[in-house]
Amino acid sequence: MQFNLFASQAVALAPVSLPDADIRYQSDWLLPEQAEDLYLRLQQELPWRQDTIKLYGREVKIPRLQSWHGAPHCEYTYSNLRMPPHPMIDSLTQLQQRLSAELNAPFNCVLANWYRDGSDGMGMHADDEPELGPRPVIASISLGSTRRFSFKHLRSSERSELMLEPGSLLVMAGDTQQHYHHGLSKTRKPIGGRINLTFRYIPGAENSDAGEP
Repeated sequence: MQFNLFASQAVALAPVSLPDADIRYQSDWLLPEQAEDLYLRLQQELPWRQDTIKLYGREVKIPRLQSWHGAPHCEYTYSNLRMPPHPMIDSLTQLQQRLSAELNAPFNCVLANWYRDGSDGMGMHADDEPELGPRPVIASISLGSTRRFSFKHLRSSERSELMLEPGSLLVMAGDTQQHYHHGLSKTRKPIGGRINLTFRYIPGAENSDAGEP
């Protein structure tokens, strides 16, 4: 699959109106056929794993599959879970290059999450790990089924929701991670799978080539 990195779709990121946040969204960042092809390919091409974390003193499997890719120095840790990076595959590198060009922001790593059905989800959290640096830019691409994405303001506890469509791009920047938690709720409704790609930048890996093992 080849992406036209610089002329495929017009960039039409619309601001999401939330206080104390810099959030933008475009529902059709990828063409429908691109999004569907990428969704099917990534299921086969990424080294998916289901990790175990300690929760309230007992070990539990997280409700989704994951795959972490990036430059050699882009090691990522959350919930005491250490994730050394796999090399970028070609389709991820092309997406990374297009995002960097259109958003004028560097990216050198990506976390892929595969929510196999409605029983998979992601608890409320902030992408505020120290390795991401202050005010990180997080670019999130959705593939597969549409899912409900939630925001919660840390001070006011006010909640907002956004339906993330296949082929869409959500960008969180500025002070968003300082003021909001976000997550993907589980649902009992019959629903297909969804893959989410969250591109990030970890400072200190500028001299690494994310395409090399």
